Amino acid sequence: MMRTRGTGLLRTLCCLAFALAACGADTAVFSPATANDNLKLFEYDPSAPLDPRVVSSEKRQGYTLQQLTYTSPKGGRVPAFLLIPDGRGPFPGVLLLHGMPSSAQGMLPEAERLARLGAISLAISAPFARSHRIGVQRGLNFDERDRDEQIQLIIDLRRGVDLLLSRPDVAKDRLGYVGISYGGAQGGLLAGVETRIKAYALVVGDGGLVTHLTGPDDRNGYLKSLPPERVKRWLATMEPIEPIRWVGRAAPAHLLFQNGRSDTMVPPADGRAYQEAGSEPKKLLWYDAEHGLNVEAVRDRHTWLAEQIGIRKELPGRAQQAEASSKNTRRRSGHSDGA
Repeated sequence: MMRTRGTGLLRTLCCLAFALAACGADTAVFSPATANDNLKLFEYDPSAPLDPRVVSSEKRQGYTLQQLTYTSPKGGRVPAFLLIPDGRGPFPGVLLLHGMPSSAQGMLPEAERLARLGAISLAISAPFARSHRIGVQRGLNFDERDRDEQIQLIIDLRRGVDLLLSRPDVAKDRLGYVGISYGGAQGGLLAGVETRIKAYALVVGDGGLVTHLTGPDDRNGYLKSLPPERVKRWLATMEPIEPIRWVGRAAPAHLLFQNGRSDTMVPPADGRAYQEAGSEPKKLLWYDAEHGLNVEAVRDRHTWLAEQIGIRKELPGRAQQAEASSKNTRRRSGHSDGA
């Protein structure tokens, strides 16, 4: 998620609890049953045309990288990267979501690893990372726009599933999801809505934006200056779609949670609460690492996906090479592990 003290935007996002306490907010009760009333928020017309448009296509070692867009039911187009392994298939399909602030480009290293392990990988950009938001605040607005964009994100991810399933080279019963940080949190919401994905890897996620900004270490900052009524309104719009309220609905899909014991962006207490809310079957993995985790986590995630959806198992030493490549890519693209 976004808990750091380094940049202006991230400082802005680390300060809600003081204002929430002043407003008497209660974020401790999470009931999967309450999600039933809100399922209609994430409905769309599955028969509407996706209209995928390939912007560019590049042959790389072991796979083809396509930059494309497809139609969002909520307006505009969804920018994405599609990575197609060499060979005939059918291949497992994996949907990927990045952190905040970041974009689909931030998930390319993971998508590339998965493509080389025999998965068709689709990484999309969240609404806050799209061109219509360039030049304005990229992140949270603390008003109803945050709710609208989170709902749009889940619907766009569901349309991403439609796109994968529309391909004859995708095995329709072998779909997975990998979300990191913000993507790890939003994956819990998706898991409570989308039934066609078999396995969700939720990496360094917490219970969602409200959870993320109401911890005991978020006592001072930007929202202290906001009118209490604005904070109340924001809570009222966001709490019903908080991922920790939905991840308990994921069954029969399998869940993998990966968290770091030294993570300061998603403190262990938040990670544990998110894990506990998830439905069975689930696997909980902890690492002596910070928010970016480590090579062991990459290897464990890919081993788990091999068991769940049938990607190839990673060769010894390949995870270390992939991690080095990932760090170089993040440095070139300006994305951090804390996104």
